[in-house]
Amino acid sequence: MADTPRGAQRGNTLGPRLALAFLGVALSAVALLAILAAVFSAVDVSSLANRQRDDLAAAVAVAAAASWSQDQGWAGADLTPVLELAQRSGLKLQVQDANGHAVATTPGFAATGSQSTEPVLVHGQRVGMVVLGLTASGLGAADSVLRTALFRAIAGAAGLAALLALFTGLAVARRITRPIARLITVTRAMAAGDRSARAGQLSGPSELRELAAAFDNMADTLDYEDKIRRDLVASVAHELRTPVAVLQAGHEALLDGITDPDPEELGSLRDEVLRLARMVDDLQTMAAADAAVLRLTRERTDLADIAGAAADSLARRFEAAEVELDRQLDTAPVLADERWMHQVVTNLLGNALKFTPAGGRVTIRTSQRGAHAVLEVADTGVGIPADELPRIFDRFWRGQAAAQISGSGIGLAIAAELAVAHGGTLTADSQPGHGATFALTLPLA
Repeated sequence: MADTPRGAQRGNTLGPRLALAFLGVALSAVALLAILAAVFSAVDVSSLANRQRDDLAAAVAVAAAASWSQDQGWAGADLTPVLELAQRSGLKLQVQDANGHAVATTPGFAATGSQSTEPVLVHGQRVGMVVLGLTASGLGAADSVLRTALFRAIAGAAGLAALLALFTGLAVARRITRPIARLITVTRAMAAGDRSARAGQLSGPSELRELAAAFDNMADTLDYEDKIRRDLVASVAHELRTPVAVLQAGHEALLDGITDPDPEELGSLRDEVLRLARMVDDLQTMAAADAAVLRLTRERTDLADIAGAAADSLARRFEAAEVELDRQLDTAPVLADERWMHQVVTNLLGNALKFTPAGGRVTIRTSQRGAHAVLEVADTGVGIPADELPRIFDRFWRGQAAAQISGSGIGLAIAAELAVAHGGTLTADSQPGHGATFALTLPLA
């Protein structure tokens, strides 16, 4: 049997651990509240019992004063009703004379525990004192019963809270762990080579739903980049196959003496060599642009100056193609790597020239719009079909109109990547048959 991955073992215990964590927090909170409630309740009950005992002591003192005889003192006092009242109320009582000697005492009285004392006053004169305490019945029993009932209520509430916390913890843990388990499964499937594995829509906390969406976006991006890599290999192989085959056939014909090494034949072979050289240059440019994205040297410069220099470098090609180059360059200061920004503008102008027939016009303009500098290259060429617009910045992608035009399909891709590296954007707009407009937007310096 295969060993279970350590990560899987940990993942399987996440739910119970979360539930136990909820239970522990709930029990700790309930225990704290129970202790505080018990302490404060006990203090309140004791305070209430003491007040009641003091009030009873005062009442007994008044009754004892009424029984005191003016002529015979305590000897003639009838304290039987007072003692009977104390016994029925669950009190222990002792009546003392002015010297502190016991005059009357309930059975079982002991001078211990919490007691209340109250002087016996007759005409404002202190003639004795009553000492009152609680027994195990009556008010004392009520105090004990109240405490016991309170502790039972707290214990019941604690148990109920623990059960509620346990069930809530299990529900919340299940809600959290189910999408996590789904993500783990999908991740393992991706690691095993299943590129189609996706988390999909998950039911759970919003953070986990966002994580699942981010994972699916990552998987889609990986698929897209993998497709680009496959397309790159296929495109390079396709582009290289034709000139290599032509060179091989031409050289074999020369070696076999089928054709003579005349200038026309050698010129044809040279054209294929130049075609290969251009492809290698394009691949090298792409690699250099990828490296440049990581380490640009940006300085304050004018986008209009860069556009003017790029237009000057291509002026002869525009004249040879009989395409008018219209310049409308206004100052637009930016922070940019001048070398690579020149490459961006050159790529845009070169692309416009390729798809603009003789007698057409290409317009390059720079301007400021709010907090941005904008460079636009517009042509009067064949335009771009709507279904091809979303893909024109993909590497090695070439539309139908480019089938009969030389190139490798990386110029616009490099321009778009360099624009993003400068903190800007490169967009395209076109109406088939009415030309295309490329807009480069950069932050103003």
